[in-house]
Amino acid sequence: MKLVEYEGKEIFRRYSIPVPRKFGILKLGEDLGKIKIDKFPVVIKAQVLAGGRGKAGGVKIANNLQEAKEIASKMLAMKLITHQTGEHALTVEEISIEEASEIKREIYISVVMDRKISSPVLISSMEGGMSIEELAKNKPEMIIKMPIDIESGLMDFQARELAYTLKIEKELICQFTELAKNMVKLFIEEDASLVEINPLAITKNNSILAVDSKVVIEDNALFRHKELAELPDRESSDIEKEAKKIGINYIGLDGNIGCMVNGAGLAMATLDTIKLAGGNAANFLDVGGGANVEQITKAFKIILKDNKVKAIMVNIFGGIMKCDNIAQGIVEASKNVEIKVPLIVRLEGTRVKEGKEILKNSGLKINQADNAWEAAKLAVELAR
Repeated sequence: MKLVEYEGKEIFRRYSIPVPRKFGILKLGEDLGKIKIDKFPVVIKAQVLAGGRGKAGGVKIANNLQEAKEIASKMLAMKLITHQTGEHALTVEEISIEEASEIKREIYISVVMDRKISSPVLISSMEGGMSIEELAKNKPEMIIKMPIDIESGLMDFQARELAYTLKIEKELICQFTELAKNMVKLFIEEDASLVEINPLAITKNNSILAVDSKVVIEDNALFRHKELAELPDRESSDIEKEAKKIGINYIGLDGNIGCMVNGAGLAMATLDTIKLAGGNAANFLDVGGGANVEQITKAFKIILKDNKVKAIMVNIFGGIMKCDNIAQGIVEASKNVEIKVPLIVRLEGTRVKEGKEILKNSGLKINQADNAWEAAKLAVELAR
């Protein structure tokens, strides 16, 4: 779950990570008059889930109220395209307004999970405010990596060592070490997969501020963080949100072959098989090991909400659920849902012969396949 900047900064405040003074958040359709601004200049930032906002016009400085009104009216509803969005523009629906900072120096710092060593890693660089990917590519020697013990967090000596390496001024070392330790504490306690500050600013009045924030929380841990689970899901499509509500694991993709599979591993293998057959899947959909008529019906409805779908491939392994029960569920669901695209079904596992017989005698137009490769080739052909 990715948080926009102001949501990340709210968490920073809870962990005593200093951030600029916030005047307020303005949403689409709201007037700037609702926000009391008593000091200028201010920074107005588009709140979207993409980096590179500044270069795309999503970060502006306003020196007075008139400028702030003009910038806010232009920025809200604008289509923002950055190097991270590709060809898909993001509509700006929220902007944040906060006090501008006089920056003397910028640093990059983040905590991320390194799966190679099964441990969080603190990553930092003396050069902040730019793409860390470009920096890692062009100046790898500038990147500092420090593994962290998840039980003890960032130790005092590690934080001081990092401060010396980054050439932090002596009078700011204590403030910096506390910030670095609190970042790691946040990462561990909030079940994050990324906590990033870029840039971490040293201001002209010698204070440290997290000018920006990027926080990503592990979805599977949201049951431990009720307040975060209640935040709006800005990344999922409407279909994905609906699938989540009814308990179906669904991710929309760019292809035209809808997929219904039981089990995440088999679902991923199905996507690969369709690709090898020359096609592209329209979705990842894991209907679950205990699929019944109701669940299969819901899955069909979710798949068919995607207008790109030109064929549906059902790839089910009968293990916990026997193939004859699954086949009966497919037949009943097909009667309940108007399926106007070709339906290809591959069954395998316990009582597969009985399951195929049920499909054959159903009176419905169901294309059966004996294996996944045959089903994938047939789905690609019929989708065309």
